Amino acid sequence: MENLYSKKSSLNRKNLNPSKETVNRILNYSKALSVMNTSIGKVESLLN
Repeated sequence: MENLYSKKSSLNRKNLNPSKETVNRILNYSKALSVMNTSIGKVESLLN
């Protein structure tokens, strides 16, 4: 597994900045996600 990753790729992680649109999309998704515990197990539903 060590040979699959180069040292250069770990250096490029510093330059990763998500766009405002990406951050807003993730936040809106997390606000709309509802997880309920039931007798069957966990049920996930989107509220929009």
